[in-house]
Amino acid sequence: MTRQAIILAAGKGTRMKSKLYKVLHPVTGKPMVKHVMDNIRQSGVTEVVTIVGHGADQVKELLGSESKFSMQNEQLGTAHAVSMAKEHLENHTGTTVVICGDTPLISKETIESFIAHHEQSGAKATILSAKTNQPFGYGRIVRDDKGEVEKIVEEKDANIEEKLINEVSSGTFCFDNQALFEKLALVKNDNAQGEYYLPDVIELLKEEGARVEAYVTENFEETLGVNDRVNLALAEKLMRRRINQQHMLNGVTLLDPDNTYIDSEVEIGQDTVIHPGVSLKGKTVIGEEVIIMAHSDIKNSTIGDRAEIKHSVITDSIVGTDSAVGPFAQLRPGSDIGREVKIGNFVEVKKAKLHDEAKVSHLSYIGDAEIGERTNVGCGSITVNYDGKNKFKTVVGKDAFIGCNSNLVAPVTIGDGSFVAAGSTITDNVPEESLALGRARQTTKEGYYKK
Repeated sequence: MTRQAIILAAGKGTRMKSKLYKVLHPVTGKPMVKHVMDNIRQSGVTEVVTIVGHGADQVKELLGSESKFSMQNEQLGTAHAVSMAKEHLENHTGTTVVICGDTPLISKETIESFIAHHEQSGAKATILSAKTNQPFGYGRIVRDDKGEVEKIVEEKDANIEEKLINEVSSGTFCFDNQALFEKLALVKNDNAQGEYYLPDVIELLKEEGARVEAYVTENFEETLGVNDRVNLALAEKLMRRRINQQHMLNGVTLLDPDNTYIDSEVEIGQDTVIHPGVSLKGKTVIGEEVIIMAHSDIKNSTIGDRAEIKHSVITDSIVGTDSAVGPFAQLRPGSDIGREVKIGNFVEVKKAKLHDEAKVSHLSYIGDAEIGERTNVGCGSITVNYDGKNKFKTVVGKDAFIGCNSNLVAPVTIGDGSFVAAGSTITDNVPEESLALGRARQTTKEGYYKK
């Protein structure tokens, strides 16, 4: 049996009050509609059609080849939106899932169970429902005396008795594909909103005696639709809690999970310890037995086993095994830190390779550079890499010693085993095993204070 899905992503999202199209707002570092796409794909659906409208080009760019697309130029309701997929799916058979692009919390496991229930029951349509003590704003699932689904009533069309119902529709459905497109053509817009409602397909199917089911998910929180910034913050909180719980179950220690911020695509090894206030973003990979101290911010970076990150910012960089960074260091994009390297307090590294066991212990800037094995860079040293127009590279060999407060004016090479005296400004290459001094001769005027 074939399985396909329709993602509804054409609404403008006026209540977000944002220039960014609603379904592109991120939750734990990933756009909402990408969460939906990933969960749908992982649940076994083979073909996806995304209904786009406002922000269509941005959604297409994000989803790319993962989806086909249909344009809804006028937003005339959910049934109208689904009917736009007719060009791709009209002749398909099997099961079609309809899901909103602003429901990032519906997990792949829930979608899998939902589809399985639909197919095993033989229903023509199945509603993903949930129970809540606060049903306001949701469509109510109306059941008959036998407990079978009769219809869905939207909030604005519900009478007083119907508004008391605590089983609500998530806005996610499974349909027999042929039945779906047959009934979509019959939906009318005689309701309070003047729109074509997808739930009306349920009533049309019931009128001809078709079987309609409701699959009640145990977790109402999953059904949250994000319509404004309040919902967005709640979705972020719920997703973060889910992510953090999974990492802890996998052997990661989070000292304060309520104040630890881990994006959905981050990977973390066992026995890593993460202190409060840490943010791990993007496609970051953290090894085993790593210690990440409070308020560190790491994005799109790889941290090797047993490394220690102390209150530092790391972006688009690599930190090798058994290395230490910080406190208060910054690794900017392109930093590649080897094994057993020490990056100390108030050190900034940018687009530089530091080989194994190198040390830059404090108060230095290393940009556009390569630092050899076991080389020590003293306090306050700078690779002077920019002349106002172009960037140039500094190369320091292995087992070298760069004295405190040295300026290495690129392009320049310091040979293996060489020494640069403290306070030097080096503008010429230094051969291996040499001593370079580049500072003014000291002058002392005795008795100057009395004058």
